[in-house]
Amino acid sequence: MPAVPGAALPARLPRHPARRLPLEQAFGPQCLYVLRAAVQAYAAATGMPGARAEDVKLAVHELAANAIQHGTGHGRLRMWQQNGSLHCQVDDDGPRGPAAQDPAGPGGNAAARWPRVRPHGLWLVYSLADQVTITSGTARTRAIAVFTVPAGHGVDGKASRGRSGRADAGGDHAVGDGRPR
Repeated sequence: MPAVPGAALPARLPRHPARRLPLEQAFGPQCLYVLRAAVQAYAAATGMPGARAEDVKLAVHELAANAIQHGTGHGRLRMWQQNGSLHCQVDDDGPRGPAAQDPAGPGGNAAARWPRVRPHGLWLVYSLADQVTITSGTARTRAIAVFTVPAGHGVDGKASRGRSGRADAGGDHAVGDGRPR
C-alpha cells in the first residue's frame, strides 16, 4: 500500500510479527477521500471480504465526518486487529469553542442549511459494526467500532466468531444513549 499523507508510523514494532501494524492517520474535511481509501485497503488486508470492507469504510467515514462536524474540524483514526476483530477508533480534537462559526452562517456552505433527519450517521455505524462504544468528555470524543473478521481470515491467527457478511441493525452496542438493545 502506498504511503498516505498524514499517516504516522507506530512508535515500535508489534510483539507478534504476524500481527499487522496499526493504521494511524490524522484527518480533516479536505482529506476524507484519502481516509476512505486507506480504511478500505487496511480492512481488505486484514481478511475482510469486499462487501464487509466497504461496510468498515462507510462506518469509519461516518465517524470521521461526525468528528469534523461536531469537533474542532479535525481528528485521528487508529485501526488495529486483535483477537479476530478489526478495531476502528476515531478521536476528535475536542468540542468546538463558543466562537466556532456555524457552516450554514454567512459565507458558509449552502448545503449545510438543507433539512436533515438526524442521526442517520450514527444509526448507520450501529447497523454496520458488530460493537460500538462512544465516550465523550471535555477533552475529546472517542468512538470505537469493532468488526468481526470472518473465521479463517486475518493476520493475528485467531479464528473469529460472529457475523461474516453484511450486518443488519443488530450487534452489541455500548453507549449511553438510551437506545433499546
